[in-house]
Amino acid sequence: MAADPMEQNVEKVLAVPGRIVAAWQQNDGEAFADVFAENATLVLPGTFLAGRQAIRSFMTEAFSGPFKGTRVTGDPVDVRALGADAAVLTTRGGVIPPGATELPEENAIHATWVLVRSAGDWLIAAYQNTPAVTARS
Repeated sequence: MAADPMEQNVEKVLAVPGRIVAAWQQNDGEAFADVFAENATLVLPGTFLAGRQAIRSFMTEAFSGPFKGTRVTGDPVDVRALGADAAVLTTRGGVIPPGATELPEENAIHATWVLVRSAGDWLIAAYQNTPAVTARS
């Protein structure tokens, strides 16, 4: 029976959200973008970004504006191998406002991360999130 291609990589794959959290904690758009592949895409509600440079510019500006003083969290929900050098990770988390100690439920998101291994490093090839809670009328 063949070994699971993700078995030896799962820890490194699961560490990717932590790299994003650390960059966010420092409000560091450069470090944030460095977790993405050069040709990555980032999809947020109302926003589509293509390429590491676009992601870097967007996050650098956001850390100086609407995301200043915020924190982010993302806990793994599921991870699946797409081969030895690719994986899909699903997380639940969101943006914690300045001064808050917990994630407000209305800020909760589910995120899908497509990760690729490049030169031994796991990077985000595509990221998309959506609200975890639907509005009730």
